[in-house]
Amino acid sequence: MGIIFQILVVYFFLLVSCSANKSVPAFFTFGDSLVDVGNNNNLLTQAKANFYPHGIDFGNNPRGRFSNGRTTFDILQQELGFAQFTPPYLAPTTVGDALLQGVNYASSGSGIFNYTGYFFGERINFDTQISNHGRTVLAIMSRIGIPAAQKLLRRAIYGVVIGSNDIMFREFTPMAMSMSEEAYLDFLISRLKLALTTLYNLNARKITISNAGPSGCIPYEKEIHPVPKGSCVRLINRMAQTYNDKLKGMLAELNKDLLGAKFIYVDIYQILLDLTKNYVSYGFENATSACCSFAVTPVGLVPCNPLSKICPDRSKYIFWDAFHLTDAANVIATRHMMDGGLNYVSPMNFRQLVQS
Repeated sequence: MGIIFQILVVYFFLLVSCSANKSVPAFFTFGDSLVDVGNNNNLLTQAKANFYPHGIDFGNNPRGRFSNGRTTFDILQQELGFAQFTPPYLAPTTVGDALLQGVNYASSGSGIFNYTGYFFGERINFDTQISNHGRTVLAIMSRIGIPAAQKLLRRAIYGVVIGSNDIMFREFTPMAMSMSEEAYLDFLISRLKLALTTLYNLNARKITISNAGPSGCIPYEKEIHPVPKGSCVRLINRMAQTYNDKLKGMLAELNKDLLGAKFIYVDIYQILLDLTKNYVSYGFENATSACCSFAVTPVGLVPCNPLSKICPDRSKYIFWDAFHLTDAANVIATRHMMDGGLNYVSPMNFRQLVQS
């Protein structure tokens, strides 16, 4: 009886996985370091994570993720039953049939504005990520034919995580500071709208867009803009909230104007604010410090590196380093994205999008 039960469990798991993959043939990722899986490994940039202790809980393999483990989209892909994670666009092996399961175009340090993150060195801005996807679309069409490619692309999921760097690093970007805050945010929204429309014209229909998170609450910002214990940098968070309001309105317009489009607004701002405020109820012990920190200097000013001190239990920390979340925190964020209510994802959650 026990063996029969185990066989049935395995069969059910395989059935669910196959069903998920059948309904979602591919997953395409765009964005910054929150979802970069190694594109920056191939660039001349300071924004890299292909060294220890990054990936310490990812088979102890630092492939380029800014975390001890997985990104949110890694976890979503596992939930959907993908046999392997979608590869980085710049990896030499991302060719041929590998393109058919999706591609990750994200680049650490990038933003909507082409100049965002310039001080890191090379990075792939959002416009270029969309252009790279256009090349992938042509390659897929060439490989399986236009009708089959259009069907695959329209059933695929597209995940976009971009904008937080544009807000965090505005004060270090002279061209951004030359505009008023309101004009700058409108500029970002207009450029993003144009890029998302281009993505739609490349046959994308199911697109999730994360808003700007509460960057004023991350260790980095609280180091360069000292605030009382338990507080966040209001200026940064206020700018993020204004941007988010504009983003939500813009996505509603696209859903209305573009036939068959499903643009999903992911309120990562609210998800992370809830997580940091109620961290104990989620099983965490630390919601303010970075797990990977440099012992000699302030944690926010030195990136996680091989000489950093690592917390003994990563599952108890929300922040992996001064900017990014731990695998455990990403699991919670993904749970809200997958099955959350309208307070976290709208007009539908990720599971509903997959089934639509």
